Amino acid sequence: MTTVIIDYESGNLRSAEKSFQRMADETSAGDILVSGRVEDVARADRIVLPGVGAFADCRAGLDAIDGMIDALETRVIRDGVPFLGICVGQQLMASVGREHGANAPGFGWIGGEVTHLAPGDPSLKIPHMGWNALEIDREHPVLAGISNGDHAYFVHSYHVELEEPSCRLAHVDYGGPVTAIVGRDNMVGTQFHPEKSQTTGLKLIANFLAWVP
Repeated sequence: MTTVIIDYESGNLRSAEKSFQRMADETSAGDILVSGRVEDVARADRIVLPGVGAFADCRAGLDAIDGMIDALETRVIRDGVPFLGICVGQQLMASVGREHGANAPGFGWIGGEVTHLAPGDPSLKIPHMGWNALEIDREHPVLAGISNGDHAYFVHSYHVELEEPSCRLAHVDYGGPVTAIVGRDNMVGTQFHPEKSQTTGLKLIANFLAWVP
């Protein structure tokens, strides 16, 4: 079993690789491979898509790798391999990104749009940065052992507004509800960084590596 963390030059992947490798070793979940090669994604048993920065830039980075979008569509949508999107990698699962007034296309795997955070409390700063308590909306195997009030680490100014509320697995309160985890079928995504979220994040990673949709 090989889990591929896609490298498309969107941030430093070292901390993600270390966290996934640690949990793979602890749970005998196979190999962790960081790769930007389409052929590796096409053979992956699980796929992780991280993302740091602007939505449109991350989409452009994937588009620049010839065949990568097609490989993702084939493995995730047609073949149904488990998929985890992290931060902008989660946002790309949505239909469109509205960052900076743009209308950048997402994958359309989960209906919704990525919009700017607008906390009801004007004292709250954007970007939303730091620890926040999860509120679980729906049980899911990837959330096994994770409870209301467990903390995760966020760094973002945008989040996914979902068309289908059932696709929201968890949220946090930041002057109003902010989408924290989405999921449907063989796909999940976290707005927070599990690799930086200590116990909560490591538990989610271990759950993902064991998940059989």
